[in-house]
Formats: sequence, C-alpha cells, structure tokens
Amino acid sequence: MPKYLLEGSYLAEGSKGLLKEGGTSRRKLVEGLASSMGGSIEALYYAFGENDIYVIVDVPDDATMTALSLAVNSTGALRLKTTVLMDPEVIDEASTKSINYRAPGQ
Repeated sequence: MPKYLLEGSYLAEGSKGLLKEGGTSRRKLVEGLASSMGGSIEALYYAFGENDIYVIVDVPDDATMTALSLAVNSTGALRLKTTVLMDPEVIDEASTKSINYRAPGQ
C-alpha cells in the first residue's frame, strides 16, 4: 500500500481547535479518517518548527491521498504538504530502467 508523509502547519482556526480539543483527539480523528478510506496511520507526531504535525499514512492509492489532502486543505484550518514515500526496492527497480535523456546544452 502506498505510503505518504504529511507535514501540516496549523493556521489560526486550526490552532484554536487544537487548543480546544487537544492532540490525542486529533490523532483519533486522523486514524478514523485513514481507516474510513481503507488506510492506516503508521506514525503521528507534533513538533516545534516550520511544521506543527507530521503523519506517516498508508492509503490505497494517489487518488485517495489526493481526496484526503483536498478535504483537509479546504477547511482553511491546516496547510498540508504531502510527500510520496518509496521503499528502497522502488529505487532498485527505477535504476534498471533505461531513459533516453539529454541535459540542456549537452
């Protein structure tokens, strides 16, 4: 199942909601959301710095992840960045493919 890294930054309304509901209730909500879409949460952490929350999630496909991302971002409470994570075997497979590419100017 594809794996994704979600990096979130709470905006004003999201921060207010987090203060009201707490971190563990949000984790339960994210776990339930992933489960309802046929996926699961591998890890969820809050952090200091550029991002407030990091989540590693497994969902069935890119379309499912896109739907989840659109739903979260559309609330205006959280800015979510999504990164596709790949197993080392994917790099092994990619390294065996022949690509006909020429760098600009070469």
